[in-house]
Amino acid sequence: MDEVMVLTYDVPPDDFTRAGEASSDVKSKLKMLGASPAAVRKVAIAMYEGEINMVIHAHGGKITVEISPQSIKMVLADVGPGIPDIDLAMKAGYSTAPDEVRSLGFGAGMGLPNMKKYSDEMKIETEIGVGTTITMLVNM
Repeated sequence: MDEVMVLTYDVPPDDFTRAGEASSDVKSKLKMLGASPAAVRKVAIAMYEGEINMVIHAHGGKITVEISPQSIKMVLADVGPGIPDIDLAMKAGYSTAPDEVRSLGFGAGMGLPNMKKYSDEMKIETEIGVGTTITMLVNM
């Protein structure tokens, strides 16, 4: 693959039955393109965590994935409430997920820490009341 492949996904709000569809699709495409198992795993985990966060906290959003021979760039953009304290949100175990979400097995406070752990670069841009855009990069 010599050029950049761009994939876009709409993430519906509050729909746990469809949460993970985008990351699963990207995982399949990366395998078909012959990406290394390590890169596929990192992208699948980081993107899934972001996708779940968008469903829980951000009223859904849009994910754009750019796959090039060198890297996979994931941009997760939402119009949710924003993140008031990024440092606190990055702490493992910290969660603002409501009890009904936790009862479904989500909201353990590992989303952002896992996104950082499984990406080679991660940038968070957030504005209260406007939304959050998280850009993650995984090298091939």
